[in-house]
Amino acid sequence: MLGTLNPGEEAQLRQTIEMFEVITQSQPQDYQSLEILKEAYLKLGMEKEVIETSKRIAQAYVQLGQLSSAILEFETVLQRHPEDKDAVAAMAQIESKANNMGTRPQESDTSVNGVSAAPAAKGAGTAAAQPEVDDGRQLMFKYFVDGKLITAPDFELCWPAPSLTAPPGKVIEPFIHNLAERQLLPIEKSLKVLSDRSRLAYFPLDRYELDIDQLRAASRDICQRWCIAPFDRMSKTVMVATANPFNKQAIADLEEKLKCRLLWYLAPPADLLRVLGKAFR
Repeated sequence: MLGTLNPGEEAQLRQTIEMFEVITQSQPQDYQSLEILKEAYLKLGMEKEVIETSKRIAQAYVQLGQLSSAILEFETVLQRHPEDKDAVAAMAQIESKANNMGTRPQESDTSVNGVSAAPAAKGAGTAAAQPEVDDGRQLMFKYFVDGKLITAPDFELCWPAPSLTAPPGKVIEPFIHNLAERQLLPIEKSLKVLSDRSRLAYFPLDRYELDIDQLRAASRDICQRWCIAPFDRMSKTVMVATANPFNKQAIADLEEKLKCRLLWYLAPPADLLRVLGKAFR
């Protein structure tokens, strides 16, 4: 496999491995990032690392209570290495646990990046009323205003409301960027709130060699309107950075455009603005 890659592709894969090892070490249950990591190892022909990552994926599923998915992942290990003692023992343990529960649990697919969405805010007044477009406003209001981090007037002052019909013409600065610019809440604190609530992994765009062609393959209007950056692709999965992990409209718009699976990460607004400014001059 390694011989079929050119030096640039190999270097990009090794950078992907370095970055996603950091992410998955800090968030071991992020099975989708582990899938990206496994595929990068596979493309580099690193069989030992492929197997070890498969086991990490399976253990992540176990921790999340997704026993059926864990069994399937261990089965892929055993197809490649039938004598793998760790996989055999883990399979027996999981199947025993599933049998004791009476049935294998049903696993819903009502989440973003494998994390269930938080409930919509209620009773927050007109500022949290159901918007025409689900751009994350309700949950952002809940976490920042109901969470006593900022006031409702400050929220209204900083919340972006781009036109859904007219081209934005420039990148619309995200909510947490506006908060920081008005010295209402530091970026670091906003990012921590979003990471804790969304459980998305943090991705340092400034340390990663982005695939500009992948970014430009997405709609300029979509990327500028929602300040999102599809920064790399691994097979049928496109990795996307955002500063608003609750923006379902952005997810729907980009899915319709790219027609592929999206894997979302949280990134600092300054990095997003820089990347999008470079891509869409």
